[in-house]
Amino acid sequence: MGISQYIKEIGRGKDGARSLTRAQATDLLGQVLDGQVTDLEVGGFCLAMRIKGETPEEMAGFLDAAHARLHKLPDNGVTTVVLPSYNGARKLPVLTPLLALLLAQRGAAVLVHGTATEDRRVFAASVFAELGVAAAREVPATLRAGAVAHVPTEVLCPALKRLLDVRRAVGLRNPAHSLVKLMNPCAGQAFIVGSYTHPEYAQSMAATWALTGAHALLLRGTEGEPVADARRTPRMEVFRDGERVEVQAQQDGPLAKLPALPEVDATSTATYIRAVLNGSLPIPTPIALQVEHILRETAHHEPATHALAL
Repeated sequence: MGISQYIKEIGRGKDGARSLTRAQATDLLGQVLDGQVTDLEVGGFCLAMRIKGETPEEMAGFLDAAHARLHKLPDNGVTTVVLPSYNGARKLPVLTPLLALLLAQRGAAVLVHGTATEDRRVFAASVFAELGVAAAREVPATLRAGAVAHVPTEVLCPALKRLLDVRRAVGLRNPAHSLVKLMNPCAGQAFIVGSYTHPEYAQSMAATWALTGAHALLLRGTEGEPVADARRTPRMEVFRDGERVEVQAQQDGPLAKLPALPEVDATSTATYIRAVLNGSLPIPTPIALQVEHILRETAHHEPATHALAL
């Protein structure tokens, strides 16, 4: 069928472009992920959407298409914390692995998914490797409470990884870069921790989650990673059953006492994370607060039998 009819709608420029319905967006991305379109059409789609921007209805449709094609983590009987890690570190160390391991220490099942999207940043995968946490070659058959799984995007959906890689060819993000921060790769209960870099993305992510009824936490993360900036506490909002609630107010200005953070490289970051995990260094306050909010929300949605066992 092709997607040329959709490109005609979305590719009329910032002011002339028309938005797609959720069903149309599902069909469009489904064809892209299934490899039914040419590279030229994929490039046209990516550039058109970059200029137009995605509506919540379109993003919900893109999520529908992706969710139908993901190799999902089987239902493990608990609420899995999902950390999408796609931005990496440029000026600050990438502490997403620290967040994941702190949550696991407290008994949470944690799934970290992601891939390198640029060449000049340090990504969570490198830090996990330094910590001895190997990237999964396939989706785990199960993920127990207290464990962390690091699953590359190509394991969840090879076609989605290829769409992310279009950025390397054209130099611009496309809907896949927003989609991976919103998607649920779990067949069972999941709590997604989403982050943004610019306020307009916060608005679009919030609207999409409200539309799809996701259970999620949204914050302005560290350089786009889903972990709070160790130097200041950001606003944190929870999405639950279609409702949006602020659970943490934004701190004005930096902390009174700033933590001694490591260099940006993977080895230094891993050494710092080990020190925090064994208690040699304190947990940065914003990250400690984020951990508590996440654990509170996962407990809120645990099955009754599991909650009684705790």
